[in-house]
Amino acid sequence: MQKKFGIAVVAALLAAPFSVHAQGIVGGAQNGADEGSAVAGPVGGVVGGVVGGVAGGVGAVLGGDDSRRFNDFALREHRSSYRYDEQLRPGARLPLSGITYYEVPREYGVDPHLRYTIVNDHAVLVDPLTRRIVQVID
Repeated sequence: MQKKFGIAVVAALLAAPFSVHAQGIVGGAQNGADEGSAVAGPVGGVVGGVVGGVAGGVGAVLGGDDSRRFNDFALREHRSSYRYDEQLRPGARLPLSGITYYEVPREYGVDPHLRYTIVNDHAVLVDPLTRRIVQVID
C-alpha cells in the first residue's frame, strides 16, 4: 500500500504543473484528480485532486467584477487581436512569434509576472515564460 501511495504522490506532483493552468481551485482539483487516477488509480486521484486544487488556486487570477472591469480595460486599449486557430482555453500554448504581451495594471491584483494579450478578440492572461494561457477573460 505504501508503494502505491508513493507512486500516486510522484504522479500527482508531476501532474501539478499542468494543473496550475486550470481555471481556479475546482478546475485544478478536477484536472489533478483525472491525471492522478490515470497514472496511479484511486489513490492517485485523491492525491492529484489535492495537489491540483492547491495549484489551481494559484492560477485563479480574476473573477466576477474584476474580470469584467479588466475585460473592459483591455478592450478599450484597442490592441490588435492575434488570430489563433486552436481552441482558446487555459493551458493552451501560444506561438513564439506574432503576439505582443502587455503589463496588467496593478489595480487588478493579478500576479505581476503575468501579462495580457488579445487573442481572437478576447483578452487573455498569459504566463510569458511558458506562453501558456492562464485565463480567458469574458
